[in-house]
Amino acid sequence: MAKTKIYDTAIKPETAVLVSVITPHVSDDTAKDYLQELDFLVQTAGGETKGIFTQKLAYPDRATFVGSGKLEEIKNFIDAEEIDIVVFDDELSPSQLRNIEKSFNIKVLDRSNLILDIFAKHAQTAQAKTQVELAQLQYLLPRLTRLWTHLERQRGGIGMRGPGESQIESDRRMILNKISLFKERLKQIDKQNETQRKNRGEMIRVALVGYTNVGKSTIMNMVSKSDVLIENKLFATLDTTVRKVVIDNLPFLLSDTVGFIRKLPHHLVECFKSTLDEVREADILIHVADISHPNFEDHIHAVNETLKDLDALDKPVITVFNKIDAYKPPVEIDEDGEEIKVTLEEFKNSWMAKNSEPAIFISATDKTNMEEFKTKLYDIIVKMHNERYPYNNLLY
Repeated sequence: MAKTKIYDTAIKPETAVLVSVITPHVSDDTAKDYLQELDFLVQTAGGETKGIFTQKLAYPDRATFVGSGKLEEIKNFIDAEEIDIVVFDDELSPSQLRNIEKSFNIKVLDRSNLILDIFAKHAQTAQAKTQVELAQLQYLLPRLTRLWTHLERQRGGIGMRGPGESQIESDRRMILNKISLFKERLKQIDKQNETQRKNRGEMIRVALVGYTNVGKSTIMNMVSKSDVLIENKLFATLDTTVRKVVIDNLPFLLSDTVGFIRKLPHHLVECFKSTLDEVREADILIHVADISHPNFEDHIHAVNETLKDLDALDKPVITVFNKIDAYKPPVEIDEDGEEIKVTLEEFKNSWMAKNSEPAIFISATDKTNMEEFKTKLYDIIVKMHNERYPYNNLLY
């Protein structure tokens, strides 16, 4: 009896090489953190990192981003390991993209393109899909020459989702017309969302903001008892989720927004401003930070910069340090050169001394200090409610 052949039908992840230029104003630790984040982005997109290449330069090479020697080194690795894609940690100009792809003869992506691809993968609603397609077309528009010379390649995989080459092969005018169409469509969606927001009545509105993958959706589920998607991936939540929440008979609206990230493409922020309207129109912001991440203070700064772009920094803010169960004390050097580990309690006291806004330290997964968080949130909401609607004071 002949043996039945068993074929492996599992889709193997595309293999990737990461490339970064470290300029003088970027420290080695920061560059390492950027690359770890880029690796996480590749994993989220469905790829697997096989190699990392860095080069210290005063500024990226205008023609090929890295020097000719480093370019040859990367090419040799690609050929030897049969790599599928190369991902650069900064946005490439159209000429750089063309020159690098000509040298490597495989797919070349930059950080912006990779983020756009992940957004395309996670977009669920008509609004999110429209926003992603608009951002993709705006990204592709200056790169049409490169695409026209590769139309015969009809390739799929990471970096190739979305509008597709068939939609951009006609001419620049078609792309511009499509961009105009998407902008008009988003205006209509904005009007519908504005009507929905007006229909929500006079309840206080609270928005969760923070770096991507810090646990906002977990907190949303805990407080609102809803079922928002939770994944250990970047940008798992694209669409804003709004829930009515009641704490001690006081109702309010809680929204979970898309996570922020460093080096987020500006045109992507522009396209997603309608989604971020929930942040702009919120009465109170809950800024969630992952205290277990070694660079959480950089993440806080990145979020504050985005909030500044949205003119949303003047709102009352509750800073929530999540994941205290995974906190690892950082090591500092004292005056005598001795190593000192900063305990969580010491960090709490230091943070409180430096910042005037309230801060809560929790673990959403372990439910640690969640009642303290709810009490603090309730106190701020009821105070705002009584100031805004004094005729309704006695209800709460």
